[in-house]
Amino acid sequence: MAGSLGLAPLQRSLGHTFTDQGLLQAALTHRSYGTPHNERLEFIGDGLLNSIVALQLYQRFPHLPEGDLSRLRANLVRQDTLHQLALKLDLGRYLLLGEGELKSGGHQRPSILADALEALFGATYLDAGFEAVVGVVTTLFAPLIAAIDPAKPMKDPKTRLQEWLQARRKPLPTYVMSGTEGDAHVQEFIVACEIQACNLTTQGRGTSRRAAEQQAAEAALRALEK
Repeated sequence: MAGSLGLAPLQRSLGHTFTDQGLLQAALTHRSYGTPHNERLEFIGDGLLNSIVALQLYQRFPHLPEGDLSRLRANLVRQDTLHQLALKLDLGRYLLLGEGELKSGGHQRPSILADALEALFGATYLDAGFEAVVGVVTTLFAPLIAAIDPAKPMKDPKTRLQEWLQARRKPLPTYVMSGTEGDAHVQEFIVACEIQACNLTTQGRGTSRRAAEQQAAEAALRALEK
């Protein structure tokens, strides 16, 4: 798939043209297609991404404590965020997948897209060094970091809901999978947040169970705070 389309548009979007095109091809190759594949590059990219985002948050928010910085970083480097960035890059068009993954829509699966993006970070580092991968990560993440408002709650909805209930000595919520919708590659998870002590049940949807749980918790918080 990658070869037929050409990789120049992707490299322009990343802001880096690879000297070693083999590294780029490897970053876009899922293990189902063959070797060399992108799992080792993903390992490097994951570590680089965490370090670079941590540094950028540290520099942008000099007065935030470590706990708040950690929560911000976790939100930025999670699979859901990487998946959305990969979609903006149209990364699925360039992936090399085995026949089984192609038939099941693997080029749209959030985990595969997120892993491939991290692999691209690792490949960029091996191709041109640390400054090059800082440039790529900055290109993609700068708008997200710029949009952060420290005045807004930094804790995720599940944590805020838990603290709200604990402060009132109420039992913690339970999260129950209600079902899934859509094909495997675009599956949407449906999760219910149940708070028996408050006689409250809310529902959330997302491309991962975690995202659906967070949405359900946010809905519960809104209902309780009313």
